[in-house]
Amino acid sequence: MNLAAHNKLVSFIWSIADDCLRDVYVRGKYRDVILPMVVLRRLDTLLEPTKEAVLEEVEFQRGEMHSVELDNEPLKSASGYVFYNTSKWTLQKLQSTATNNQQILLANVEEYLGGFSDNVKEIVERFKLRDQMRHMASKDVLLDVLEKFVSPKINLTPYDREDPDGNQLPGLSNLGMGYVFEELIRKFNEENNEEAGEHFTPREVIHLMTHLIFDSIKDRLPPVMTIYDPACGSGGMLTESQNYITDVEGAIRATGDVYLYGKEINDETYAICKSDMMIKGNNPENIKVGSTLSTDEFAGSRFDFMLSNPPYGKSWNSELKYIKDGNDVIDPRFKVDLTDYWGTKETKDATPRSSDGQLLFLMEMVGKMKSTKDSAVGARIASVHNGSSLFTGDAGSGESNIRRHIIENDMLDTIIQLPNNLFYNTGITTYIWLLTNAKPADRQGRVQLIDANLLYRKLRKNLGDKNCEFAPEHIEAITTAYLAFQPVERALDANDDPTGIAVRIFDNTDFGYHKVTIERPDRRRAQFSAERLAPLRFDKTLLEPMEHLWETHGEAVYEAGFLKAQAKPIMVWCEEQGITLNAKARAKLIDTANWKRLRALLNHGNALMQAIGTEETADYSAFCDRVNKVLKARKIKLSATEKNAILNAVSWYAEDAEKVIAKRAKMTEQDLDELTAHLSCEVGDLADFGYYRQADGSWLTYAPNTDLRDAESVPLKDSIHRYFRAEVKPHVEEAWINLDTVKIGYEISFNKYFYRHKPLRGLDKVTADILALEQQADGLISDILGVPVAALSEVE
Repeated sequence: MNLAAHNKLVSFIWSIADDCLRDVYVRGKYRDVILPMVVLRRLDTLLEPTKEAVLEEVEFQRGEMHSVELDNEPLKSASGYVFYNTSKWTLQKLQSTATNNQQILLANVEEYLGGFSDNVKEIVERFKLRDQMRHMASKDVLLDVLEKFVSPKINLTPYDREDPDGNQLPGLSNLGMGYVFEELIRKFNEENNEEAGEHFTPREVIHLMTHLIFDSIKDRLPPVMTIYDPACGSGGMLTESQNYITDVEGAIRATGDVYLYGKEINDETYAICKSDMMIKGNNPENIKVGSTLSTDEFAGSRFDFMLSNPPYGKSWNSELKYIKDGNDVIDPRFKVDLTDYWGTKETKDATPRSSDGQLLFLMEMVGKMKSTKDSAVGARIASVHNGSSLFTGDAGSGESNIRRHIIENDMLDTIIQLPNNLFYNTGITTYIWLLTNAKPADRQGRVQLIDANLLYRKLRKNLGDKNCEFAPEHIEAITTAYLAFQPVERALDANDDPTGIAVRIFDNTDFGYHKVTIERPDRRRAQFSAERLAPLRFDKTLLEPMEHLWETHGEAVYEAGFLKAQAKPIMVWCEEQGITLNAKARAKLIDTANWKRLRALLNHGNALMQAIGTEETADYSAFCDRVNKVLKARKIKLSATEKNAILNAVSWYAEDAEKVIAKRAKMTEQDLDELTAHLSCEVGDLADFGYYRQADGSWLTYAPNTDLRDAESVPLKDSIHRYFRAEVKPHVEEAWINLDTVKIGYEISFNKYFYRHKPLRGLDKVTADILALEQQADGLISDILGVPVAALSEVE
């Protein structure tokens, strides 16, 4: 359907809402009637030609066969589709025989809806269409709505027809149905000042995706093909893929069987998708409703081809409980086996942050790729994403683990950057990811990046956020570049601005990096004082309310039952101060035992001060040794947390202080051999890894300062040690590498790979522009004042 026909159809349907529903529904609820009626009329027109054959089959089964329950298969055969209606009614007959009695009309309509096969009844149920019919009947508009939808001026069938005036009414394809649906939702939600939650993939983007998926293997397609979309919406990608590979006049002309599978969470779009599956003769049972992420509907299935435009920037918090139990991933679809820096294989989390679930859909498809053992061409995926999937998530995060799993298993084939404003409901940059588990030899170990963001033509009129589209030549250019698998430099126009397409080829490892922690030694001064010890009386997390209680009540806070008696006024005071406490914190605040434990810690600190004195020292390690000796001598038992609380209270970082020693140890030759083998270095390089040889032959390690800790991203193709010596050591002499923290990450940066520096203009060009602007300004001023430019110059 062309744009003009699309707009005309949408306008006609919109007029139905305005003409019939204005006083019955608020504008935001028009969709509850219009969308299901569009689908119902679409199904109804297809069943009209075979209505008598179906009724004859019903009469045969009930009369001659005396069947209590009707046999579905003969009825489907009679209707010519995988659905049917056994009532005597059609929408046209309901309208033409109706009287002004809305209740009789409603009864006939309900009989009509009840006559549908179960698969259509489910669609009716998803749309809550019976409730809408009853509501319209109660408001005396049901007949008006029926008259509009059976009008010969509207064509909701997939076939071309003419209106009473002889004007051509093009058929409405499945994808066209999706566009109508999208446009109606957009208009409905604009009326309600809401964002449309769904967005449909433009036709030309789907065409591009089908070329990318099928063209490279068009001569090797399997005889039986399965296509899956885990976020199928109205089913546009599924049916357009089927059309492309089975078109008898197309480039592929596949003769094998094609089976379509999909899942959709939105009841309305699911109902549209299922209805079109039935119309096209596909098995509607392969289309499931519900959340793809919550339930693995196709757990045992593997597919040849998968195309999808999953929701991006959308929270998956509602599905979280089905995928994770606390920090543990419980759904095997979202776990991956990865090898750490030391070569140990571990099962890792492959879930992105809960605010954006698009990569979960990609993992759903990756897990359902048909093996090369079962198909010579393996499986192929085309999935649309925004930029977040390329780079969001640090090394070791779920997003990075997903990218790493895909790239290290050599599944990522190509990523194509699309123009902005190509989609209806978003203006952000989008990308098509192409994956396969059967790369040809020349592509193995490599990834192709195509920047096509400058290939588009402007629309004469925007469709939502969509203000441009791909022309056929753009699709051909991208497909040609993809198939060629050769670098392409961006061309420049007369103004030295980039134009056309750009292509770069990378090794898989080019996208990987080691995230390594760089440590610096802690240097601390220490000094006991009553002021520094005083905060030990309070819990840091409850400092403000505890200080208030101490200042107000003093030693009474240690009396049994006192704090519990004060619980209500304490909470009132906290609310007045804007302090929010959860149940655990509230219980802790009025727990007398907790107060006494903190007081005991303060007393231990004071005892240490009496024993050690109040002299300031720059040697924190020696200071700790004295503290440990006093604790041992006085048989004071403190937990590591309690001792650290005291030490942290009386010490602070100082650049002029001595380095804090973490450990001093003797190492044998065997120890050194094992350590250098582990770190892949020589003995003389151990200082770069935090091991320092002393004059007496011992080795020291220093405590790191967490505030000075830094991290470096080192390309996989580079050596961490080389990078450290060249990029870190010259600037921070006392830094060292903490190899135990190394994580492997992957990210893809289109901006970095395709950035082209444009030099600043020369001074002569800038001067010429300024002079030209000055002349224009003089001309404007002379026009306003009615004074010649020459006269202005004399005034100056």
